[in-house]
Amino acid sequence: MHNIITTLHNTLKNLFNIHGNIELVIAYSGGIDSQVLLHALVQLQQKKLINNDITVCHVNHGLSDNALYWQQFAQQECDDFSVKLVVKNVNVQAQAQHSLEALARDARYDALKTLRHQKSLVLTGHHSDDQCETFLLALKRGAGLKGLAAMSEQTQLGQHLLIRPLLSISRQEIEAYAQDYQLNWIEDESNLDTSFDRNFIRQQVMPLLRARWPSISNTINRSASHCLAGQELLDELAEQDLSVCIASEDSLHIERLTSLSIARFNNLIRYFMAQHACLMPSTEQVNQVRQQLQAANDKNPQIKVSGQVFRRFKGLLYLTPDYNDISDWQGQVDLSRGDVELTLPDDLGKLAFKTNTNFHIDTSSQTICLPKTGQQVSVSFSHHNPKCLPDFRQHTRSVKKVLQELNIAPWQRKRIAFLYYDNELVAAVGHFICQPFIAPANQESVTLYLNK
Repeated sequence: MHNIITTLHNTLKNLFNIHGNIELVIAYSGGIDSQVLLHALVQLQQKKLINNDITVCHVNHGLSDNALYWQQFAQQECDDFSVKLVVKNVNVQAQAQHSLEALARDARYDALKTLRHQKSLVLTGHHSDDQCETFLLALKRGAGLKGLAAMSEQTQLGQHLLIRPLLSISRQEIEAYAQDYQLNWIEDESNLDTSFDRNFIRQQVMPLLRARWPSISNTINRSASHCLAGQELLDELAEQDLSVCIASEDSLHIERLTSLSIARFNNLIRYFMAQHACLMPSTEQVNQVRQQLQAANDKNPQIKVSGQVFRRFKGLLYLTPDYNDISDWQGQVDLSRGDVELTLPDDLGKLAFKTNTNFHIDTSSQTICLPKTGQQVSVSFSHHNPKCLPDFRQHTRSVKKVLQELNIAPWQRKRIAFLYYDNELVAAVGHFICQPFIAPANQESVTLYLNK
């Protein structure tokens, strides 16, 4: 068998031993790499070396005038090979400070994630020359070991496994295979555009490097492999440190965290963020996290990092989203219409008001008396710190003090929905009801609960 077919067979055989007779999905552009991958896979099927279901996925980005032709080409090739084709159309919009190439890649991966509900092996045609280019792009960005490890042979893609079975195969071998089997493929005209960094490296940088050092592709791939091994060791160390420092799914014990060396602190912060699918922070951002943890104990510093925010509260370091300011938001509720729902801002869910309580109510629901005739019912996320008498207290106290008593973090206090009848505070949704508004047992009432 051809070396590419043998390599593919050995890779799949090992995966099948682990994952069983799992479905195969080919990420197929119609270019030479994915065409060779598809052909080799069909050869294995025809030789009865595999009997897995095969689905080909072609993602139409709509970025080229030839996009429809490429889709038609994909359909014709799949018809010829008697394999099933699924076309995914995506809408890629240019964004500031994001490369179009990266946006298109992310759109492809998102499309592949949603292709199947059950776990599949998603195969791509990436080869060793692609690995070299990825390594040099990471080097240009000043990446650490994680970036310089470039592409791994196997990685998680949603519920699927993304497999790059040709990562040890060169572009030259790919081209030779295509010529040997007289394959057809498409050429993306954007591959000639050297304003894209990857194309610049492919067309101008790598030829110079190979002219000087013919084996440079092998040595770059070897360096990427060494970086991957180093990163795996760092991840093992971070996992050990995390087991000591973790307080909850989204928080760390600060005292234990700051007892680590600077290198281990930085490594754990990056690992913790990776566990939450965050973009990797810069060195300066990680340094800021460490410095802000030295702030006075009466302060609650917050540091924005890669679209997320680290916040300190009561000896813990929390990783949270970068919440929107919703202090000016207000919603009106008309309870005369019976059961109603109010959609809250910033993905906080829907606040439901039920006047008929013949339904399942969980422990987070609150039952209050109905407003008086003519009273306005409103919900907002701000208050003027009035005195209140919560259902769990014997004496009145200011709202701020009550929320502090409940150990609610400062940023979460700004995301509590407050219910008012006219201008009088009725309840802090999910936390307390003011005693004057607790419904007596035999009186008409309304039950409210937050549906996230």
